[in-house]
Amino acid sequence: MTCRERKTMLSGSCRGFHALPEGCIANALSLTSPKDACRLSLVASTFRSAADSDVVWERFLPPDYVDIISRSIDGPDSLLTKFHSKKELYFHLCDNPIIIDSGTKSFSLEKGTGKKCFMLAARDLIIVWGDTPQYWAWISLPGSRFPEVAELLKVTWFEVRAKINASMLSPGTKYSAYMVFSTKSGFHGFDYQPAEASVGISGHDGQKRTVCFDINVARMHSYQYSQVNHRQPPSFYMWWHGNVPIDHSAEYPKLRTDGWMEVELGEFLVEGKKDGDVEISLMEVKGRYWKWGLIIQGIEIRPKAG
Repeated sequence: MTCRERKTMLSGSCRGFHALPEGCIANALSLTSPKDACRLSLVASTFRSAADSDVVWERFLPPDYVDIISRSIDGPDSLLTKFHSKKELYFHLCDNPIIIDSGTKSFSLEKGTGKKCFMLAARDLIIVWGDTPQYWAWISLPGSRFPEVAELLKVTWFEVRAKINASMLSPGTKYSAYMVFSTKSGFHGFDYQPAEASVGISGHDGQKRTVCFDINVARMHSYQYSQVNHRQPPSFYMWWHGNVPIDHSAEYPKLRTDGWMEVELGEFLVEGKKDGDVEISLMEVKGRYWKWGLIIQGIEIRPKAG
């Protein structure tokens, strides 16, 4: 089909839509996706008004959005009465995560799909020795979503676990879990032995990954990956940096747009309306090296890119 033929067909479709009531068009748009609705609103004025309709954006919001917003630390009416349209509310939730459940979680939406995203605050995690002052400190940091973050002072046994019920997430969606963290000057100990992560639905074998927190190793990993004769390196390629080998099957930290770092711990699929727990663990207990200088904001769970 030529470009002219496509334009002619689209023009004819738009003229046909002119004969339909706006409510009918809005109902049709609500069966697409937020991204498609925004694109179609630019195609013709016929779609524009319908694409702004509450009928459309109510469908794109999660079915339980009112219940989730009611758990906001700012009060149940903090958002529901603030915005004049469901479209405004939708995009606010995409760009501004809200803090819920007494400050232990944040909630937001993925902009292109409306899928639910959560971050579990450090206080919502199970951190071994987390309440022992000589091993961990609870501090406030500018730029954190939550009132407190966990600072690792000194441990040899590093273990962090988390749970979230799968029913809280969007069904039929592949998710990834990420540790969101930063490091202090003098960060030490994770360059000797990588950590081991596991993510999965309770009752099933979790996906296991090797995780590296050392940012210098991550930078060298990226450099070496691109420099090996300008071609794809072998599946297992090692370059020694201090005491840790570069393993291209491992996960390495990346800088986020909010200034924090994140490293992917694993992925899982929410099939239908499951009621089991998603179990996440991160451990480094083999090396027995002293570790310090890691700051944990939380674990973020969001739809897998692509």
